[in-house]
Amino acid sequence: MSYTESQKRIARNTLMLYFRMLLTTGVSLYTVRVVLGVLGVEDYGIYNVVGGIVALSSFLPGTMASATQRFFSFALGENDQQKLKKTFTVNWVIYGVIAIVAVLILETIGLWFFDEYLRIPSERVGAARGLYHLSVLTFIAGIFSSPFMAIIIAHEDMKHYAYISIGESLLKLFAVLILTVLPWEKLELYGFLLFVVAFLTATTYVAICVWKYEECQFKSFDWDGDLLKEILGFTGWTLFGQMTTVIRGHAVTILLNQTFNPAVVAARAVAVNITSRTNIFSQSFNVGLYPPIIKSYAGGNKHEMFSLVFSGSKITFFLMWMIALPLLIEMEAVLAIWLNAPPEGTLLFARLALLDALIFSVSMPLTTAARAPGKMRFYELSLGTIQILVFPVSWFVLKLGGEPYSVFLVAIGASLVMLVVRLLIVRGLIGISALDFLREVMLPVFYVILGSSTVSLVVRIMLPDGMLFSVLSVFISGLIACVSIYYLGLDSLSRENARNLIVTRIFKLRRGAK
Repeated sequence: MSYTESQKRIARNTLMLYFRMLLTTGVSLYTVRVVLGVLGVEDYGIYNVVGGIVALSSFLPGTMASATQRFFSFALGENDQQKLKKTFTVNWVIYGVIAIVAVLILETIGLWFFDEYLRIPSERVGAARGLYHLSVLTFIAGIFSSPFMAIIIAHEDMKHYAYISIGESLLKLFAVLILTVLPWEKLELYGFLLFVVAFLTATTYVAICVWKYEECQFKSFDWDGDLLKEILGFTGWTLFGQMTTVIRGHAVTILLNQTFNPAVVAARAVAVNITSRTNIFSQSFNVGLYPPIIKSYAGGNKHEMFSLVFSGSKITFFLMWMIALPLLIEMEAVLAIWLNAPPEGTLLFARLALLDALIFSVSMPLTTAARAPGKMRFYELSLGTIQILVFPVSWFVLKLGGEPYSVFLVAIGASLVMLVVRLLIVRGLIGISALDFLREVMLPVFYVILGSSTVSLVVRIMLPDGMLFSVLSVFISGLIACVSIYYLGLDSLSRENARNLIVTRIFKLRRGAK
């Protein structure tokens, strides 16, 4: 059986996004190493705390980008060009208002919180304050780039999205190289360079969308008050959900800053960075999966939608597991090679953060499916409440004398509960079968975890100690994960499609070489 057009498009987009991911991941890992070395553990911890304040409001562009993408994908699924133009106009106005409100809040309430509650060494307060203002500007640039990025993704034009992301990563690498040679205050200089990168990235997104898409031409002001209400109604609850996600992550970082020293915050920052880099493997696939799920729902093709959700949930986890398994087994060696002397506690933090991310990866397509009907109130209220509870529960555990790693255990418990709740709610929203999800997704995932981790651990125990054997273990466990996924995680049709895709790509490469 051949791929459907939708599956072929997803496969092409995934390959393009993987090329982007490989380059951006390598650049990101290298820049963390250099920045940590240039700034030092203390300033690196300060950078993540100060950036965390701005990140507490970063759910604004993220939420609006999700809304833009959802409504653009829906209009594209209905093949309604006029609705596309109205969606662009309405969102552009909303983003302008958000930018103004965000500046007012961040430069008043946010600055007050910075002065009153952050624990920053007195000799670094001036530099940290300058970094804060630059982080606000970077955040504003991100607001203006988000809707245009969402438009490109909704059109499934992943080539432009990948190229811009690669360019952004290379600019960040260039910024880090400049940071190592210029004699100025490093903390403020790094904040300024990141702002310049964000500004150039936003400008590129705007230029490409204006050049390529008719709905972004600014030729007319196509306003629709009813569409504004619909978008605000959808994004209002999505905003709540994004806010709780940020609270779960960055508020806990600030909590650790209040309870422990900057080195603990730096260790958490490194662990979260490793997880986010690993998570890109699954996120890249879901970026390409989002539009066809929404379009299939808009077109009334629920059978295709359910198939995309089931296969997407399973593959999302597998893409992350191929990287996570070697990291879980050889995390100590990886950290030693990458950072030389990672902050104390990074090893355990990184392993726990990876487990948390693996649990979440299974539910990414479910989250997309939940957004398709546009009825977000109960979904976001239920899951957001669980996420909000992560902060007070973490605070309570630390008050009882819990170690820093306990906040990761709280997060893992919350993620498990959220997976179950998310599945039950999505079943009510779109009629997807929870039993089919367990059979088609969770059972193969369990087989792959059990089979590949058992064999990989046996192999590692048999290998001698030493860096060379640790590197060998990484490659062997990655190979074991791939083989387990192929034989234990995929059905016969998926294996056939995977073989066809690989053979096709090899044939094209050989033909291109000639």
